[in-house]
Amino acid sequence: MEIYGETLSSRLFLGTAQYPSPAILQEAIAASGAALVTVSMRREGIHGSGAGFWNLLRDTGVRILPNTAGCHSAREAVTTAHMAREVFGTPWIKLEVIGHADTLQPDVFGLVEAAKILSDDGFKVFPYTTDDLVVGERLQAAGCEVLMPWGAPIGSGRGLANPEGLRAMRAHFPELPLVVDAGIGRPSDAAAAMELGLDAVLLNTAVAKAGDPVGMARAMALAVEAGHLGHRADPMERRDMAVPSTPVLGLAELT
Repeated sequence: MEIYGETLSSRLFLGTAQYPSPAILQEAIAASGAALVTVSMRREGIHGSGAGFWNLLRDTGVRILPNTAGCHSAREAVTTAHMAREVFGTPWIKLEVIGHADTLQPDVFGLVEAAKILSDDGFKVFPYTTDDLVVGERLQAAGCEVLMPWGAPIGSGRGLANPEGLRAMRAHFPELPLVVDAGIGRPSDAAAAMELGLDAVLLNTAVAKAGDPVGMARAMALAVEAGHLGHRADPMERRDMAVPSTPVLGLAELT
């Protein structure tokens, strides 16, 4: 897939928080074949206590997508994004502006404001948003060339809370890359998102908190690939009634 003029080798993006150990994180990244991994700027840096973590990620060879996790205002997110660009040396930024403490739902007003400021400053913005079509249009107008609608609240593992909303986004933005971000709990959730025609899946907790993170990372990779191939294969329409695979016409009559 292509985003901001660059081709990515995988449709699975992986978060890097909450893993049992650095070694398991490295193994999970390798097993997932992820095209990029997200890193919270508030949690890590390349100096001090974060130096070891940064070196670990650099050794994987996977592209880093820093994010503004934990920011609750446009101003805070913009400041964090500038810090991330300086630390990680990339204009790519996953933009989060949280508006609700319990659900971690995006503050879409602050999100659009911050996206406009950052896009004008040369950032390539990956906005964590809702499945609202109007918000999507405003983000696109602000300069975003990708949208990242949530499947369900972050870390909930509930899967796709509103598949019809995601389906509507796909129809409304046929050429814009869409990445389901948050809420994926099982491989079947990831496959379902891809079968809707979305372009990629970003997940973290489902892998990091699994009993076997490495095995789950591989399962998610296969699910994303299967869902994407299934969508491209143009699956049959669902039917209310049974249709025999062997037609009645032409069958032998026994007397």
